[in-house]
Amino acid sequence: MKTKLLLLHGALGSQKQFSRISSLLKDSFDVYTLNFEGHGGVPANEDYSIPLFTTNVIQFLDKNKLQKVEVFGYSMGGYVALNLAKNYPDRVGAVVTLGTKFNWTKESAANEVKMLRPDIIEKKVPHFAKKLQEEHHPLDWKGVMNNTAQLMSNLGNGLAFDANDYKSISNPVILGIGTKDVMVSEEETRLVFQELPRASMVVLENLPHAIEKIEPTIIASYMKQSFQ
Repeated sequence: MKTKLLLLHGALGSQKQFSRISSLLKDSFDVYTLNFEGHGGVPANEDYSIPLFTTNVIQFLDKNKLQKVEVFGYSMGGYVALNLAKNYPDRVGAVVTLGTKFNWTKESAANEVKMLRPDIIEKKVPHFAKKLQEEHHPLDWKGVMNNTAQLMSNLGNGLAFDANDYKSISNPVILGIGTKDVMVSEEETRLVFQELPRASMVVLENLPHAIEKIEPTIIASYMKQSFQ
């Protein structure tokens, strides 16, 4: 029987982020993906939050009769995966992350939020705006971006994990960080690694933050090695 593996997408993304990667994993895993509320065309019934997205995962597991899964989380998906392990440890095996940001302060959140300006993106990066429009249709991609900005602000204003939260996670965790990731630092990843009781850390050479810019075989290989 194959290992059941759930892939969690990042902020501004959807399960489509894993379309190419999933096909490379199916020889080793039963692969599952989902859209968090407010992403990929799925409407949100409340404000974006890590607890909301965690609830989305539990509902997905229940609907698909999945008692326990291994979890890979990219970027924000990694944060959701750790919250899942913290609050529902029996539903999760190992957690593997890639490019997950942990340093959420008022200043760091403000730095991220200032880049989430739909009006500016529409004018200066129209191809990215078009991609977001297609990815989240029929939702308004500008609303997705504004809601994501609010989520980041909330994390910077006290809703992020603290050291005790990380210490309470008993599941095995692997934290992955690319050396060319300009959003997430190796230092902030290492600080969290030191707080987690059962963690290891993998530094991936020459990998940027954007999963779309990483060769799918590299990510598939990282997962296979991590979950073996």
